[in-house]
Amino acid sequence: MNPIRKKRLMVVLFLVFGVATAVGLALVALQQNINLFFSPTQIAQGEAPVGQRIRGGGLVVTGSVNRDSQSLLVRFDITDGAENVPVEYTGILPDLFREGQGIVAQGKIRDDGVFEAVEVLAKHDENYMPPEVQEAIDNAGHPKSTET
Repeated sequence: MNPIRKKRLMVVLFLVFGVATAVGLALVALQQNINLFFSPTQIAQGEAPVGQRIRGGGLVVTGSVNRDSQSLLVRFDITDGAENVPVEYTGILPDLFREGQGIVAQGKIRDDGVFEAVEVLAKHDENYMPPEVQEAIDNAGHPKSTET
């Protein structure tokens, strides 16, 4: 083989290997950052992966909010009208968080079935419902919440 062709072949192989490595690393990074949305029914039925970061949302069940007096731990349930899922969150809740309102939380499902949230997002006004939450409620056969 000609030395010039050999050199070109090495450069091409190096470029192909470099691009393949970069694409592989990007795909691994993207896969780790994907957090899919699951409704309370999907979480309760075990469709949500345990220990993996996900988003879950629904309406906060009236009468379920329980605040720990010694810490920032808050326990509450979310529902889509068909199933309830217990949620634990340590931190300061958004000002618009209240019972009967739609929320979306990011976190993990523990082995005991409790959704351990690291972030809770509340709707921004009385007319807005997060699209994922509204779809889950509609699929469960319940109308949009009108409580304020």
